[in-house]
Amino acid sequence: MKTGGNLFENIPCLWAGEEFTKLLECKNVLIERIVSSEIPDNKVYCQPQDEWVILIKGSAQLKINDSQVQLQSGDYIFIPSNTPHQVIKTSQNCIWLAVHIY
Repeated sequence: MKTGGNLFENIPCLWAGEEFTKLLECKNVLIERIVSSEIPDNKVYCQPQDEWVILIKGSAQLKINDSQVQLQSGDYIFIPSNTPHQVIKTSQNCIWLAVHIY
């Protein structure tokens, strides 16, 4: 298991979608870096685990249940398990840190 690294290393330049990179998986926690393009995947997520995300770089708009949430660099949000959520809009090379709690 890799024990260290740099969050900004090997950032892909995506034309569409998102890229997920697992940074750490330990016991009941998974931490991943997510890089989003300006054309994010329109998938609706409804996961069995809790998720805490922070927007490291860029801006984004999420739909959580039926509410729209605007995020800027540094903003974070907790998404409880089994909550439908979707990325609506992002800036190019938007960088997130997601913590999944099982």
